Formats: sequence, structure tokens, C-alpha cells
Amino acid sequence: MVPPDEVDRVRLVQLLLRRGIDLEEIAKRRRNGTLEWLEDWPFRETSGALYALAEAAEIVGMELSTLQRFREAFSPSGPEDYVTEEEIGLLRAWKTAALAGVPDEAMVEMIRVYIDSLDRVAEAEQRLYRFYVYRRLEAEAQSPEELIERAKAATDQLTPIIEPIVLYFHRRGLIRAVREDIVMELAEQTGLVPRAETAADLRMAVVFIDLSSFTPRAEAMGDVAAAAVLERFSSFVRSSSAAWTGRVVKQIGDAFMLVFTDARSAVACSLEIESRAAKEPQFPAVRAGIHWGTVLYREGDYVGSNVNVASRVANEAGRHQILVTAEVRKEARDLLEIEFLIANTGERPIRDVIHPLSLAIPADCSRRSASSFSSRS
Repeated sequence: MVPPDEVDRVRLVQLLLRRGIDLEEIAKRRRNGTLEWLEDWPFRETSGALYALAEAAEIVGMELSTLQRFREAFSPSGPEDYVTEEEIGLLRAWKTAALAGVPDEAMVEMIRVYIDSLDRVAEAEQRLYRFYVYRRLEAEAQSPEELIERAKAATDQLTPIIEPIVLYFHRRGLIRAVREDIVMELAEQTGLVPRAETAADLRMAVVFIDLSSFTPRAEAMGDVAAAAVLERFSSFVRSSSAAWTGRVVKQIGDAFMLVFTDARSAVACSLEIESRAAKEPQFPAVRAGIHWGTVLYREGDYVGSNVNVASRVANEAGRHQILVTAEVRKEARDLLEIEFLIANTGERPIRDVIHPLSLAIPADCSRRSASSFSSRS
């Protein structure tokens, strides 16, 4: 039986070979210590004992079919037919959750969210270390031996701070999520919003916001300059959405998907982002589409026809335009700081969208300036 540490070595060699690095070069790097970091890495899975699937199921007190479902969701790093000591602990956690009333399908969904989210966190940690620490040490080191020694010293300094940072942001995010759930639950109990028909249904405002014509501009300015613009825009989106109690669900290039528990905050936040970006010199124009309705929560994401509506509305928006559906206008009608004008988007139909769309503008805009605002495209 191959232990987990040997499995890791085999996987590394396979990856090196796929990238065109031959066995002679791999052996050379192993002799000079370049590849030793993986073997000594403090976060790598410990060898420990290995258990056959049936044996592990008996130890934990779990049906074999349930254990196999867990393994499929977890995408184990060790041998597929065996369970490691560390995974035994995870199986016990699964059983504890089941006893607390969490169904298996919810646990599978949660595991997938953990994997996707923390894989991204881990990738960012390693990439940023490579870009900003290792590259500097590589330039400064006088020999390969010195580089290895200094890289290990830097790793020893940074490794202990990783888990406390992850735990801090997890606690902070959990507090935010609990707070939002309390508000949503009270809103349902007091009749302000209808109770969802299924457990995973939520009434949310969905925002899609991006930079108008960013792709051709990025090609003209080059990747480095475009990345700087995108970083600045990202800071606007993230700080404003946090201030208005929204959440960034995803980012693809210059496009962001945001969700809010109320339509008023979604509109106000979108206008704030547009206003901040408009004050930046030589900055692309912002555009956004907003819709309010029931969405389905799945694996850390929001899906369903109402999400699609928000995306289609955003595609109709021109430069500097924040377009909203009739549902948003109804929910946010008492916002004194904002006016809604009928948007001139042409006569072409938008699937699942009832015309006319409305253009959200600051209330202190004059009719004349509002007219010119709505025509910028």
C-alpha cells in the first residue's frame, strides 16, 4: 500500500513530466534540494494510518454508501480505496452534522463550497508568495543553495500566520451571514416578505456591474495597465458593496455579480460605484443592471431565472447607466435620494423582462442633466 506522502511525490513527478521536465532534471533538482519543500511542508497531510473503506465506515459508525458519497464529494488526496487518519476526523464531523439534522445533500454542497473557496485561497497564497517573495529572493541569492535556505526561512515565517488569518475572515463572514439571516427570517415572520416555497429560495436584489467597452480598451492599453484599472474598479465595487451590506458573489474579468437583501441598497450601491468611477481620470464608464426577485441558492452561488434577468438588463445598459426592472423600482420607490426615469432602450424585447426599464439617477440631477445622462452610450 502506497502511503499518502509517496502519493504526493508521484503526483508531483507526473505533473513535472506533463510540463516537459524530464526524469534526469527531476533527479538533479531532488539531489540539490529544490523539491524537498513538499516533503517538509508543515500543512501537508501526515502519513498516519490508512483504513479500507469498509473498515473506516465501521470505525465511524456510518453506512458504507454514505462514506463513499463523502469521498466522491471530497475528492480525496490520498489513495482512492483507503481513508487516512485525517479523513476519519472529517467523517466523524459529517456524522455529527447529520445527528444535528443536516441532510447529506446539504453537507455535500457545503464540502464543495469549502473545496472551491479554499482552493482559491491556497492558490492565491502560493502565487503571491512566488511573485513577490520567491522572485525577489531568487534575484538576490548568490547560489542555488542560498536561495533554498532563504526561501525556507521566509516560508517558516509566513506559514504560522496563514491559519489565523483564514479563521479571522471566516469568523467575520459568518457573523455577517448570521446577521443577514436573522433579518431575513424576521422579515418573513412579520409578513414583510412572503416565506420561501423551498428551503433554498431567497428574495434578493441581483446586480451585474461592469466597465463598458473594457475589452477593446484593455487590448489597446495592454495587460499591465488594464490590470491596474481593473484593480481600482474592484476596490470600488468591494468597498461600496460592503458599505451597503451587499456581497460580491463572483468576478469574471471586469464583470461583478453582487447580491443584496433589499433593492434600495442595491440601487444606492450601484450609483455610488458609478459615481466613484466617473471621477477617475481616463477611466472606463460603468454600467449595471438590477433585478429583484426569488433566487435559488446553490453551492455558494445564486441561480435561476431572476439572475438571468439581471444579467440581460445589464447587457442593455449603456455607458454610465444603471438600469433597473419594474420590480426594483417598486421595491425602491421610497428612496428620496434617487429618481427613476423611463429608459430608452429601444423596442427590441428582452426575454423575461417586462418593459419599460427604468434608469436610476441621483435625485439632485436636473431634468436636463438627467436627459443627457440617460443618452450617454
